[in-house]
Amino acid sequence: MYIILKDKCSSCGLCADVCPTEAISPVGVYIIKTELCISCGLCQECCPSAAIVLRPFAAMSHLAQS
Repeated sequence: MYIILKDKCSSCGLCADVCPTEAISPVGVYIIKTELCISCGLCQECCPSAAIVLRPFAAMSHLAQS
């Protein structure tokens, strides 16, 4: 699962343009919709600000319990 670091994101929109599932959308700032993300990594590869990072599975364990 990928997340966008808001303090690094320049809102260029490249990540949203390359996302094959349209999981990235601007809502004031860009966010990744976890239910649509397939963790392909295309967004991370194209981000000129290095604002998209892979979130460790352990940090997401609380999401599985929801």
